[in-house]
Amino acid sequence: MNELTKLKTLGELKKAGFSYQSIKQELKKNLKAKIAAKQDAFPGIFGYHETVLPEIERAILSGHNINLLGLRGQAKTRIARSMIGLLDEYIPVVQGSEINDDPFAPVSFYAKNLIAEHGDQTPIEWLHRDERFSEKLATPDVTVADLIGDIDPIKAANLKLSYADHRVIHYGMIPRANRCIFVINELPDLQARIQVALFNILQEGDVQIRGFKLRLELDMQFIFTANPEDYTNRGSIVTPLKDRIGSQILTHYPIDIETAKKITSYETASDTRLEQVYIPELARDLLEQISFSARESEYIDQKSGVSARLSVTAFENLLSTAELRTLRSGENKTTIRLGDFIGVIPAITGKVELVYEGEQEGAAYVAQLILDEAVKSIFTSIFPKIEKLEKPNQPSVYQDIYTWFFNEGEIVLTEDQSDRAYKAELERNPALFQLVDQYAANASKTDRYFIAEVLLWGLAAQKKLAKNRVRNSTTFRDLYANYVSGL
Repeated sequence: MNELTKLKTLGELKKAGFSYQSIKQELKKNLKAKIAAKQDAFPGIFGYHETVLPEIERAILSGHNINLLGLRGQAKTRIARSMIGLLDEYIPVVQGSEINDDPFAPVSFYAKNLIAEHGDQTPIEWLHRDERFSEKLATPDVTVADLIGDIDPIKAANLKLSYADHRVIHYGMIPRANRCIFVINELPDLQARIQVALFNILQEGDVQIRGFKLRLELDMQFIFTANPEDYTNRGSIVTPLKDRIGSQILTHYPIDIETAKKITSYETASDTRLEQVYIPELARDLLEQISFSARESEYIDQKSGVSARLSVTAFENLLSTAELRTLRSGENKTTIRLGDFIGVIPAITGKVELVYEGEQEGAAYVAQLILDEAVKSIFTSIFPKIEKLEKPNQPSVYQDIYTWFFNEGEIVLTEDQSDRAYKAELERNPALFQLVDQYAANASKTDRYFIAEVLLWGLAAQKKLAKNRVRNSTTFRDLYANYVSGL
């Protein structure tokens, strides 16, 4: 317990040198201290250190309320929650206050009367910073009573008070979040008349509750989040409210795969299955490339965005696919295979909004196309690009692979294959590993098999081999042999 929390009265606070400090001053003071100490003020936030976070730091130093504007899955709420770390560990409040009154600057009638009656003997209590964060999702059914307050007839009856008495007021979420960070998510979804009720709270501190005109000098740090799509689909932020929000900051998706991998690793670090499932680094690259490919797909509504949560849930599904194989085979450990990525398709279909053409094709088909595009991107980062028109006098570097399939038949990879059987099946085509050794010479022995599978999938995605999926098995064969088999 902090030593300060041993102070129990207003007089003891004064002797200890305490004075009034607003929450914006508090955030500013602690941010400056962290910057001076070279500490990360926003732990767990990746890819924003040169773009979004400097703008947030400027807004805090300016004492602004903030609107975070960006597509879904861009860490807007996480940023707001991370600001808790910029608050003091404990702050003193008047004991029994409903709205966290500061003993040096009381706001409520209750606190003012208590201090007037007891003076320096006014009892205080301590509020931890974890309790100083309030959050409300803006929905069309939110009322002024929810946010600001209302008359409480039960309180009036129990205390035998007239409705003209200020003590019959039941405070809403915003007054109860006095001296706290208050977040309203998806602000455009809030009805215009409710947004209007926020005007005076943000600027003047006036509150009107059922005819009561109260002067509540609420001390708060407001953070709003909004999706640009909301401005056209569901609602808008009314202009006078936007005018009262000090800084509007645009968020964005990760700009490179390395940043995206850091986010996914951070979010899934506590998954115990990582101890029994080996994940090749290239598999992590492919997983993130799925999101990047989805953000470029013509079948997906780019205005809606592709959330960073897609990679997280896809990674969890990937681990589950491998775990399921160990349960069925009785093995204790396994390695991620490219075939396991079939298990991430449900995570893709649930995270994307399709345009009309995508709806016509179907979500599962679009997800498979995105996976193929991701494989092609990873393929070309390792192996030579396949030209659409190949020169007849210049044999392809992949010719030995094609020849093996033409002469020898097919490779069949199943979901339940043991690791030994999986490796043996790939090793049947030695030409695969000749190219892997040539173009991925630094790969570990374990990773070679995943890279060989990338080679197979990449050639199939570019129509150089046939790939057929039947139940729980994937078969690769020569294109001509596949055509004959179809006949």
